[in-house]
Amino acid sequence: MSRTIKPLVIPTVTDGQDLLIKLLGDDDPVVLDEVRNKIISLGPDTLLWLRPLSMSNDGILRKNARDIVHHFEQVSARENFLQYCSRKEEQLDLEQGLFMLAKTKYPEINSDAYRAIIDDFARELKVWIKDGPGQSLLERVSKFLFEEKGFTGNMENYYDPDNHFINRIIDRRTGGPVGLCLLYVLIMRRIFGMQVHAIGMPGHAVCCFFSGSQIIYIDAFNLGKLLTRNDCIKHLKAHNHDAREEYLAPMSIRRSLARVCGNLEGIYSDLKRESDAARFRRYLKDLSSSQTN
Repeated sequence: MSRTIKPLVIPTVTDGQDLLIKLLGDDDPVVLDEVRNKIISLGPDTLLWLRPLSMSNDGILRKNARDIVHHFEQVSARENFLQYCSRKEEQLDLEQGLFMLAKTKYPEINSDAYRAIIDDFARELKVWIKDGPGQSLLERVSKFLFEEKGFTGNMENYYDPDNHFINRIIDRRTGGPVGLCLLYVLIMRRIFGMQVHAIGMPGHAVCCFFSGSQIIYIDAFNLGKLLTRNDCIKHLKAHNHDAREEYLAPMSIRRSLARVCGNLEGIYSDLKRESDAARFRRYLKDLSSSQTN
């Protein structure tokens, strides 16, 4: 019995698309702006012929095509993260959420490649802990991450949005308190599991390590400085906060993502980037509404 084989359908470029492609290689900014808006209005199906153009030998065409591809991928990433924010707590994963958030700004990143880097940090750290200098466990961890690997708090540009995106923290070896804290958690959990958590004190996130009945706090922004509970309480009082138990409790995944999104909303508001600030307010709204469901 013979079987009918369907012919392979290869997308073709219509005359109209062919004209758009030619104009996309124009270096006139007025022409380019109109062409870009026209292509975007046609929707993401244009990616079928835009992606090959993003590898063109024509530098102008390649750059302009990549810009539009980036736009569509960014829109998709933002829709995906917004849907993720609506999930219930038990459906969330901290690492997945942080990379989905990173893709809202950097949709081209390879999350698996960055996860592999975190895996490598953890493997090296495990050896370092075993064979490293004769200090306490967490002192050895700090020496590895903040001296050997060079991670440090970004005090010079504290309000840089990139301090909150996991890929940029890894790339630059610097970040803000909550960004470095969450990376510390991701690395340490590969070795110690749920003994390590993020603590969302007002104004300054730290990590905590449960060792038997003892809880040790780690300030990842300040080179892994080890803190006691009293140190944390002093910090709260110095910044006019009561020593509430909730301030020293481990953050849930939803609360961790909300902490990052809240910081970014504030940063973008201060920078007068209202469309970005509004987007993060939408993320926060969904994270908050899902928490109460």
